[in-house]
Amino acid sequence: MTKQGKFIVIEGLEGAGKSTAMATVQRWLEKHGHQVVCTREPGGTPLAEQLRTLVKHADPAEQIAAETELLLMYAARVQLLRNVIEPALAAGQCILADRHDLSSRAYQGGGRQLNEQLINDLRKALLGNTQPDLTLYLDIDPAIGLSRAAHRGQLDRIEQEQLAFFERTRAKYLAIAHSEPGIVIIDAAQSIEQVATALENALAEVML
Repeated sequence: MTKQGKFIVIEGLEGAGKSTAMATVQRWLEKHGHQVVCTREPGGTPLAEQLRTLVKHADPAEQIAAETELLLMYAARVQLLRNVIEPALAAGQCILADRHDLSSRAYQGGGRQLNEQLINDLRKALLGNTQPDLTLYLDIDPAIGLSRAAHRGQLDRIEQEQLAFFERTRAKYLAIAHSEPGIVIIDAAQSIEQVATALENALAEVML
């Protein structure tokens, strides 16, 4: 019988260093003998990538309702869950994801201030019992993170939101991380080497 795989998620605001963290975690997992499937949200399947484009690069002439944004996120998430995450876990592989459900709770729940019960109902109805074994939340001051993101190039629709939006998003991230198990807060303002050490220590707690 194949051993069930592990589901690990990297979370954080824009500019928190998720891409670098993904590479660090992937190297650590592979070094310790795990087969790793890397993916991202929204995205990760052909249809989910199309939904990602809709969310991030919609026609600026049309305002996207917060509820529409939430539903697009969950549509993409369900595609990824059914077609990539669940099969990989069943095959004993490690899923390493750049964002998952916590992003919707923080961005749409905190940033957009959507009704928390609406989001919880969607989570229960659509995601079932599949949830991360470990979530690594890279915490950073939104102003610093946005400054970093701006240096990468043109900002997408969500990255162009006001600072207050990201401050609400960060507050929700932290509130959830402090109240629920399985979420480790990493200080993303540290040096790359310090962040890498913190990530590896958190992985060792769960994987070794």
